[in-house]
Amino acid sequence: GGGNPEVADVRIDPETETITFYIGTMSNGQGHDTSYKQIMSDRLGIDTDRMTMVQGDSDIVPPGLTGGSRSVTVGGVAVSKASEAIKEKGKAISAHMMETAEADIEYSDGTFRVAGTDRSLSLFEVAKAAQDPANLPDGMEPGLENNAYYDPPNLTWPFACYIATVEVDPETGVWDVLRVVAVDDCGVRINPMIVEGQIMGGLTEAYAMANMQFITFDEAGNCIGSNYMDYLLPTAWETPGFELHEVVTPCPHHPIGAKGIGECATVGGPAAFVNAVMDALKGTGVRNIDMPLLPDRVYEALQTGQNISGAPPVRTDG
Repeated sequence: GGGNPEVADVRIDPETETITFYIGTMSNGQGHDTSYKQIMSDRLGIDTDRMTMVQGDSDIVPPGLTGGSRSVTVGGVAVSKASEAIKEKGKAISAHMMETAEADIEYSDGTFRVAGTDRSLSLFEVAKAAQDPANLPDGMEPGLENNAYYDPPNLTWPFACYIATVEVDPETGVWDVLRVVAVDDCGVRINPMIVEGQIMGGLTEAYAMANMQFITFDEAGNCIGSNYMDYLLPTAWETPGFELHEVVTPCPHHPIGAKGIGECATVGGPAAFVNAVMDALKGTGVRNIDMPLLPDRVYEALQTGQNISGAPPVRTDG
C-alpha cells in the first residue's frame, strides 16, 4: 500500500521521570527530533524536554527507512500509536491501583485521575508501579513501555502551487526573480516552522536547478560539476525571497492527517522558474530552453530565436 512500515520503541524511566524512544528513521535536517517529540507530547502531556530520541544505532534501534517524505507520515504514526498504547495500559493499571472502573479514569497533562475526585497518579508513578506484578491486573505483563508498528495502507499526496515572476535582461541573458508565491497543502502541520523551512529549502534547490546547476561529462568521461566550485550552490545573496501560504486538508486515511512536504517545492519549483522565463521570452520565437537557464543560453536563444536543448557544452578553453 503505502510503502515500508516503521516501528517505534518507547520506554519510560520512572526514576528520572524521562521518556526515551527508539526509531529507525534517520534525520538529516528535517527536524525529526522536534516533530516526533511534539507528537508524543500531545498524546502523553509530557514536556518535550523530558524526552530523548535515539536513532542511527542499528544495534539498538528497530529497522527503518528515511526518504520520500515518509518520516512523520509513517514514523510519526508509530510514535503516536506507541504513546496511545502506553496511555491505555496506564489507564488499566491506575484503575486497578485506585480500585475503580477503567471507564472512570481520565488522563491529561501526564496524570491519571478518577473522574470527579482528587485521586490521581502521575504517568511516572504508574510506570514505577508497573514494574511490580502485584500492582497489575491479572494476566497483564509488567512494564509500561511499548513497541508500536505502523504499516501505511496507502500513500499520502500533498498538493502545491508555485508562481514565479521574473525579469530578463535581453542584453545579457541574465534573469532576476521579482516574486515567488508558494501555496502548499501537506495536511496537518505538526510543526509549521519546520514545514516552512522544508518549503524554503526546496524552493532554493529549485532556483538553483533552474538557474545554475548542471552535471555533464567531458570526452574522457570525467564529471564536470563534481565539486562545489563547479556545481554551484546559491547563497543568500542570489536566492530570492519566498512568499508562503498554506491550505490544510487532512489526509482522510492517515491517523494524524499529515502528508509529506519534502519534495513538493523541488518538483514544482523548477518548472515555475523556467516557465516564467519562457513567458518573458514569448514573441521571440523561443519556446524552450532546457535547464539550467544560464545567461549565455538565454542570450543565445534571444539572438537566434531558436530553442536550446540538452546540457550546456563542456568548455575547455578556460
